[in-house]
Amino acid sequence: MGAEERIFSRAAWRLIPFMGLLYIVSFLDRVNVGFAALTMNADIGLDTTAYGVGAGIFFIGYFVFEVPSNAILERVGARVWIFRITLTWGIVSMSTAFVRGPHAFYFVRFLLGAAEAGFFPGMVLYLTYWFPEAMRARFISLFMVAIPLASVIGSPLSGYILTFEGTRGLHGWQWLFLIEGFPSCLLAFVTLAYLPDRPSSARWLAASDATVIESRLKLEAPPAGDLLSCFTDARVWFLSLADFGIVTGLYGIGLWLPQMIKALGYSTFTTGFIVAVPYVASVVGMIAWGVSSDRSRERIWHVAIAAALAAAALAFAAIRHGPSEQVLALSVAAVGIYASLSTFWALPPSFLGGSAAAGGIAFINSISNLGGFVGPSLMGWLKTVTGGYSAGMVVLSVLLTASALVVLLIGHFFSFEARPTLKAPT
Repeated sequence: MGAEERIFSRAAWRLIPFMGLLYIVSFLDRVNVGFAALTMNADIGLDTTAYGVGAGIFFIGYFVFEVPSNAILERVGARVWIFRITLTWGIVSMSTAFVRGPHAFYFVRFLLGAAEAGFFPGMVLYLTYWFPEAMRARFISLFMVAIPLASVIGSPLSGYILTFEGTRGLHGWQWLFLIEGFPSCLLAFVTLAYLPDRPSSARWLAASDATVIESRLKLEAPPAGDLLSCFTDARVWFLSLADFGIVTGLYGIGLWLPQMIKALGYSTFTTGFIVAVPYVASVVGMIAWGVSSDRSRERIWHVAIAAALAAAALAFAAIRHGPSEQVLALSVAAVGIYASLSTFWALPPSFLGGSAAAGGIAFINSISNLGGFVGPSLMGWLKTVTGGYSAGMVVLSVLLTASALVVLLIGHFFSFEARPTLKAPT
């Protein structure tokens, strides 16, 4: 390892574990409603359709505030703005413990989305301040490993917390939101002390090392664009469409997985451990796929193959109903979905620079995360209509297949170099 690589490695070891920890608590506070639903729905009067809509309405608030939030982060710096995001989502997540009725549930879920908006694209943007394009897939995958890790940790934890039913007069699902939301509030203040805005403001980094990082990034950076320029770049729109199908699959399965596993005949406590299985596999898959993408300097096929694998696994799960077959198929689907995401997010920073990067990354994420509304809502509606989960899994499989095809088309017709060159059809 050369001197320059050691500097980037040091920065990665310093920043990514903490960023990943923030993302773990963020994602846990976003999806723990899936476990709460095992007992909460009956207590507050939610049917399957109402739960699906409420679980997904988070992403409407997320969509509305995503681009403005990332634009503010680019102006005021990551440290202060991530502090604000983390503190507010922790407070709102804890307040979910006190909702009564569908409308209050919808309102708090919308507020949670608005509070968290800007965190993920802000972190992707922040990584571009520290790591060059050739290293980004592996470091983005290391950061995004927090998503399945949140479920690995949160699934058994959530199943255990639900056993607190009646403790101090509260339901188990109320304790779930209170206990899992509180760490976000604490970590917000740690962020103020720990997270530097850029290499030049990192006290733990020698001035010469900061210069090495910033010189390498300046050498490889795409031309800086203003905020509005990202909306006229066709690649931004097509990438939004491709990621929409992937994210629809992620949340369509993720927010229903506890109920799907429990429907196979497992207890609430056992369900927590079984749900962790697909996510353990995803942790390994994401890291390996990100390293493979960086080593081969290839992104398009890595995204497409992983999305197609997820689509095939969901199609298999829809037609085979044995418990072991279902868990295996859902595990393969999870690996494919998360691996595709880890390489997908290396694409936008490769051609977006300056304020265009802040806006473009946020816009892609906001559009694609509408899939977080569509997926759970669609699964809930189809469960109500058909009485099972197979129809929903077939629809998610189709969407993931479409995403794989869109990514391949993007790779064929567009360049992902610094300049937006449209290649002629062959």
